[in-house]
Amino acid sequence: MPFKRINRPIILGIVGDSAAGKTTLTAGIANILGADRVLSICTDHYHRYDRVERAENGISALDPRCNYIDILEQHIHRLRDGKPILKPTYNHDGGTLERPVYTEPKEYIIFEGLLGYATRSMRDAYDVKVYLEPNEDLRVKWKVQRDCGKRGYDPDAVMRSLKRRENCSSEFIQPQRTFADMVVSFFPPIGNDQETGAHLNVRHILRPTLPHPDLTPILGTGNKKGFRLELARDIDGKPVDVLDISGDIDDKRAKLMEDLLWELIPEAVHLRENVGKFTDGTNEQALSHPLALSQLMITFHIVKAALGHHAI
Repeated sequence: MPFKRINRPIILGIVGDSAAGKTTLTAGIANILGADRVLSICTDHYHRYDRVERAENGISALDPRCNYIDILEQHIHRLRDGKPILKPTYNHDGGTLERPVYTEPKEYIIFEGLLGYATRSMRDAYDVKVYLEPNEDLRVKWKVQRDCGKRGYDPDAVMRSLKRRENCSSEFIQPQRTFADMVVSFFPPIGNDQETGAHLNVRHILRPTLPHPDLTPILGTGNKKGFRLELARDIDGKPVDVLDISGDIDDKRAKLMEDLLWELIPEAVHLRENVGKFTDGTNEQALSHPLALSQLMITFHIVKAALGHHAI
């Protein structure tokens, strides 16, 4: 049966805790598709209170009550219907609420943030849902690097903030994992706990809610170095496919997988030089094959959704 291209914006959700890598993943996917075709919106801009008010009220930004969830819900559906919104603006550097911005939809829309799957109505609006779940020690290191390097925080203040947020994270952020089509987890290799960048391993938990790409041309060659795909049980006991990609995969093996995924999404803009790029802990540009392959796997689903392969 032929597929019919979807005549509306395709929406990707990327949810995860603070400093889980959402912005890096989003930027790479936008580069693959072409920045002029992608609208990226951070759901954390929908805060009800600024930083001072949150401190005064003793409420965390991770708490849905601290956010205009109903407005976010409306905006997701308006953009999905091809209508513009007045997008709120939260200044993460100063912790202040600023003037909203008139925003029109594009061909692809990425909503990334803490609470993107907070309601059923929101979840129903996405074509593809991803949850980022890095190793917790790694996430802490990423948060310290980001908040100290880019936002001017003191390391002790960052650690105190993480401690205060623990309960809210387990109560409000982590339960959203169950709604994702893909769970993406970066983690350091055995024997190198200090790795935080290019040589991290990644695990993709692929749920049967989406038709995932056929990787047998690569995985079925007998040479499985760098990759492993197996059937397993998720933490809820349900069957899933688990794809492991090693951080020390060599360039040749990584390119074989990248080439396969590019061939499966010829509709995407081929900005290949930008795939897998990120800013490391020394504020330098670096390349990660596991990151590149993660970005391409997710882009595969976005493009196929646009072509009607798994329309909702």
